Amino acid sequence: MNDNAGNHDTTGGHDDGRAGGDFGEAEQELLEEELRQAAAVLDPVPDSLRQLAVEAFALHDLDARIAELTFDSLVDAIPVRGATDVPRMLTFQAGDLTVDVEVSGDGLLGQVMPPQPARIEVLNGPRAGDRLTADELGRFAAQAPPAGPFALRLHAGGDVVVTEWLRA
Repeated sequence: MNDNAGNHDTTGGHDDGRAGGDFGEAEQELLEEELRQAAAVLDPVPDSLRQLAVEAFALHDLDARIAELTFDSLVDAIPVRGATDVPRMLTFQAGDLTVDVEVSGDGLLGQVMPPQPARIEVLNGPRAGDRLTADELGRFAAQAPPAGPFALRLHAGGDVVVTEWLRA
């Protein structure tokens, strides 16, 4: 009878179900590092995506309230026949604070309700966002539309509110 035939256990009777034998922790870490290096060469993470992830994490406000998207004209509005290049209308809600935003090729218009002054940052991934100021009626505007994924960070009445991220 051949000793190498069948299921010969070389681990001293302790079969943990792993194929290929018993790896120690050091061998597993070495294998994981080799796989990471291979993935970095064969399928690298694009620099723009890496930068977006780093900045999204860096921009995370632990004390900020999240403003939930309650209306998006791309999803909720009834299309008008013949209308082309219509602005996208968005409404965000955080408690009693509402932010209405219109995004078009001409830029971004918005209003904070109830009307109040506010500082607003347009967060849009790897590039620095626009800094806007809402007047005493809560109105604000940006000359250029956001490019790619964006969110708004509002500083109003001592609160910090961040909208959900959307793609422009």
